[in-house]
Amino acid sequence: MDRHELRAALRAAGVADGYYRIAGVHEPVPTPPDFLFLRKGPDGAWETGAYERGTYQVIARHPSESAACAHLLRLLT
Repeated sequence: MDRHELRAALRAAGVADGYYRIAGVHEPVPTPPDFLFLRKGPDGAWETGAYERGTYQVIARHPSESAACAHLLRLLT
């Protein structure tokens, strides 16, 4: 699964748009105060985490986009 497929799966599951941010695919405007995220880290690893009170907190780092997508899907469904 890639980020675009993850977005489709989350929509199909009825997950509200404001609950998550997928870098380059789904970036809600205005930015919600709290959400889960998926992004590529500065070293090339994929990261999933939570944004709360203006701070990004990485929960897990993944070797592949598909592993990160699977993790975010589990967190949100």
